[in-house]
Amino acid sequence: MRRRESWKQKVQRLVRRHVWGMDIQPGVWIAETALIDRTWPRGIHIGKDCVIGEEVVILTHDLTRGIYVDTRIGDGTLIGPRAIILPGVTVGAGCVIQPGALVNRDVPDFHVAQGNPASLEPRQQPPT
Repeated sequence: MRRRESWKQKVQRLVRRHVWGMDIQPGVWIAETALIDRTWPRGIHIGKDCVIGEEVVILTHDLTRGIYVDTRIGDGTLIGPRAIILPGVTVGAGCVIQPGALVNRDVPDFHVAQGNPASLEPRQQPPT
């Protein structure tokens, strides 16, 4: 089932893709209140059919260390409300990031990340 987008979300999508140059694939639903880093916008890579919840923070930079790196979200990933994805992290395909999780390391395909810092558990893969 495809989620409906508000007019604000549609405008945000156009600005993120065409003005800021973020790599956001078709079918991605991003909540209006999600904070997608604009300090290094070309470092954002979001796969198709992802859902990004309310007040999620996805970062691509760390000014204290002077780091600007790519952050990648795999296809079909669900990121719960108020989760934080730190710079340089790769979240695999089909992952679930639980609400409030702080993801500070790579998450393999089909895993669940929860807690602060996030601990990883394998997720049952969908039937093929």
